[in-house]
Amino acid sequence: MRRVLAPPQQEESEIDLTPMLDVVFIMLIFFIVTATFVKEIGLDVNSPDKNQNIKDADKQSIVVQVTSRDRIRIRGRDVDFRAVRANIERLHAENPEAPVVVQPHPDSTTEVMIHVMDSARQAGVYNVSIAAG
Repeated sequence: MRRVLAPPQQEESEIDLTPMLDVVFIMLIFFIVTATFVKEIGLDVNSPDKNQNIKDADKQSIVVQVTSRDRIRIRGRDVDFRAVRANIERLHAENPEAPVVVQPHPDSTTEVMIHVMDSARQAGVYNVSIAAG
């Protein structure tokens, strides 16, 4: 009785994707968890209402203009870069309810506008808006 040997079957080699899927899910969970804790730093900007009369707002507001050459003007006169806070404090003492409206020129730098907004916050005015210059 002779046995007939069957030819050896070749194993079909398949790639096991389970470890790769585990790694992908772990990375997905990691990115989701870290994305929820990222806090973006920004600046709150209040824009004036479209329906508000600008002439009436100028009488009640502390308007700070930034010219194209980064000069700062308050109530029609030039103010030194370092004296912005003191001028805003003085005007705020005269009218405590008055908001500060910054009117930057399109060609002015952002640094000067941010300095004016920071100076207003340091002077105790937290209602700071940006208007088109």
